[in-house]
Amino acid sequence: MSQPVTVREVECKSVLNKSSLFDYSLNCYTGCAHACVYCYARYMQRFHPHPEPWGQFVDVKINAPQVLKNQLRRARPGDVFVSSACDGWQPLEAKYKLTRECCRLLVDHGFIVNALTKSSLILRDLDVLAGSGSKVAVTITTLDENLRLLWEPCASPVAERLRVLAEAKRAGLKTGSMIGPLLPYLSDSPESIHAILKQLADLGVDDITVDALNPRPKVWESVAALVSRRWPSLREPYRKILFDPTAREAYLADLRARVQSAAIAAGIPDRVWACF
Repeated sequence: MSQPVTVREVECKSVLNKSSLFDYSLNCYTGCAHACVYCYARYMQRFHPHPEPWGQFVDVKINAPQVLKNQLRRARPGDVFVSSACDGWQPLEAKYKLTRECCRLLVDHGFIVNALTKSSLILRDLDVLAGSGSKVAVTITTLDENLRLLWEPCASPVAERLRVLAEAKRAGLKTGSMIGPLLPYLSDSPESIHAILKQLADLGVDDITVDALNPRPKVWESVAALVSRRWPSLREPYRKILFDPTAREAYLADLRARVQSAAIAAGIPDRVWACF
């Protein structure tokens, strides 16, 4: 599924930035055409206002590789999260190849790339990442392709993301997965969680992080619109889980227990971490 996207070519002053998750983060784009309903990166609109809704604009940092070359003259090698505020392998990357070139530069300078994506386009770049100690991880919210189409309309199908993990493993790369956000009453049942973990266990994924739906800035409006349209009876339960402290605490405690039980059942409790 695709939708109109306004594309602007811009220039940046820096592209390799300090990160609280890894040593650095790198984003060759502002905005993301995957248009995921729950996307937390919507907060970027506070710093980079756009007239278009989130998911319908992308700023392409066309000078990112040259800027990175300059930064690498001074930066100490470390772990780099690609990407923290967009998907580095979103559809426009097929044309611009900015993330590919930046990853090549990082690897050539002894940095470790920690890639997280919802796109099978990253298969193109396994040749760059192989042998570098880097890791390829994919986000999986659900195994239900119908649900995926509603929540992540322009990202790669789930089957393609699982193929990314298999191919990355064959290329000798470390692999990981972000399961999340788990969608209340839609993809957070014990059966759903176990099914995802079993798939990842069968693929030999090295580490798995599980996240719950969070009330990040601008997320509720988008989530509420979809839930109200498709599952109107869930709008109030979703609101309580996100904004009622007592209800949220109870929900998260129960969700942790479900994740733990599913991880044990899948035989990988040492590889699964709930980050909520």
